[in-house]
Amino acid sequence: MARPRRDVATAGTGREGTGRDGVREGRRLSRSFGLLALLGAILVVAGLVGLGYTEFATLTTMLLFGWLLLIGGVVGLAHAIQSRGSGFFWLAVVVAALNLAAGVVIIRRPEGSAEALTMFAALLFLTGGVFRLAGSVVVRGPQFGWTLVQGAFGVLLGVLVLASWPSNSRYVIGCFFSLALLFDGLGLIAIGVGGRRIVTLVSDAVASPNVAKDTPPMSPTPPQAVAKPSDGEQCPPPR
Repeated sequence: MARPRRDVATAGTGREGTGRDGVREGRRLSRSFGLLALLGAILVVAGLVGLGYTEFATLTTMLLFGWLLLIGGVVGLAHAIQSRGSGFFWLAVVVAALNLAAGVVIIRRPEGSAEALTMFAALLFLTGGVFRLAGSVVVRGPQFGWTLVQGAFGVLLGVLVLASWPSNSRYVIGCFFSLALLFDGLGLIAIGVGGRRIVTLVSDAVASPNVAKDTPPMSPTPPQAVAKPSDGEQCPPPR
């Protein structure tokens, strides 16, 4: 008769180990979501600082972009040399050389590169808005109004940027980059806070059955413990 008890004890120990592992995993996930929210807060602060100092943000963005191109060109050239026996060797070499050249030019002349990139962004907004307007008028799908508003906004933004180019190139790129940091940071904060809340709810739901199982049930009152009425307290016989 001792063997079933040993099996029951082993099963209970296994359940306790699973519950502890779940709680530990929940704490780890909660910590990860907390770090994600912290990263989002840092991005929000960086975006607000960039919106306050748009010229500095533009210069920083161009230098960062140039260094990324330079590092990407070096990595692409090394990868092309390693795979020089393949048929795409010369194409990889040309792409790496273009990245290297563009990175060097942007790092050496960030102001002129900002003007060129601002012109490119304005033309991109303008052409994208025109195509959205034409597509919404021709197709007239279920999202007709939303697509029409997007196209009109793109055309308006492109025209506004082109109207004051190149004097606005000192702050347009920095403003766009700072807004991107701000919204990305807000998104990360929302994901981190929501993830921590979900993990807390799931951990509480997992821990509640274990607490209920660990609580010993109340033993019923034995029949001997029930008080019997005395002779004086007995009900009188019916008439």
